[in-house]
Amino acid sequence: MLSKKIRVLIVDDSALFRGVVSKGISADPDIVVVGTAIDPFDARDKIVETDPDVMICDVVMPRMDGIEFIRRLLPQYPLRVVVVSSQSEAVLDAMNAGAVDFVAKPDTTSGRSSGIFIADLIEKIKIASHAKLPVVQSAAPPISKSILQPVSTATKKLIALGASTGGTEAIFSVLSAIPANLPGIVIVQHIPPVFSRTFAERLNRTTRLRVKEAQTGDFVEPGTAFIAPGDKHLIVNKIGDKIRLECYVGEKVNGHCPSVDVLFNSVALSIGKDAVGVILTGMGADGAKGLALMRQKGARTIGQDEATSVVYGMPKVAFEIGAVEKQAPLDAIAQAIVTAST
Repeated sequence: MLSKKIRVLIVDDSALFRGVVSKGISADPDIVVVGTAIDPFDARDKIVETDPDVMICDVVMPRMDGIEFIRRLLPQYPLRVVVVSSQSEAVLDAMNAGAVDFVAKPDTTSGRSSGIFIADLIEKIKIASHAKLPVVQSAAPPISKSILQPVSTATKKLIALGASTGGTEAIFSVLSAIPANLPGIVIVQHIPPVFSRTFAERLNRTTRLRVKEAQTGDFVEPGTAFIAPGDKHLIVNKIGDKIRLECYVGEKVNGHCPSVDVLFNSVALSIGKDAVGVILTGMGADGAKGLALMRQKGARTIGQDEATSVVYGMPKVAFEIGAVEKQAPLDAIAQAIVTAST
């Protein structure tokens, strides 16, 4: 049990939803709901009154949407925000605005029970309470100030990347800076189904790479990047000179499906020294052992540093067990990948 309870403010225009969430998360002994609000204007007053550690915020609300609220709020009241929404595009906008994490709001067609939703929300609240306060971005998606020049030769065959909390913005930062002629990239980001496809589509629009949600049978080529589906593990197989992807439903590994370890292990065994492994911000240890196996097999390995990680969990464990060959701040990861690939 935590020594100090996490103080939570719930902001949602639905009284029913506020009640369900309040009752659900209050059952956890480490969490106390210090207030609820019906819209951003109500929430602003409640923040001053209750001094919460974490705010749960809907995206679609009257008078002001949650994204605009987060953009205006954080410069004045630095606060860890967990967004709850069924709209994947809006969630990614909220992450760009400065939210720490998100949970998909259940609906009548999702097949996701309220019990699972509350359990997910409790986990995200606890993770957010340990996260670094967000660095507020401008209204437009951040564009890297130094897009690296194309490389003349790349000796490596594949780049494998894993991330969790804070990862959507970290991955965008990396992909927006790397040259399009680097080896193909395979990515596991802990993210729900549907949201993974939206994330891939957004990266495809906003970077120079061709990005898509991975499907079994896809072949990795330079200038391409593949995001693991939110409910399937992703592995790679070497077929002659080609790298073929396989996605499959399986048991959670380290509490996750897709799992970074599952991907990294397959890269280590199939690609070996011809790969580069990268582990970014995230809670827990998923990916650390897989990255260690990649390094053992001769791959180059990179980890995000503590100062720039929203949650220094996965890269910390990887660094501590010797899996990370080079540690770098987020804005230097792209250059580290280029150097390791050539």
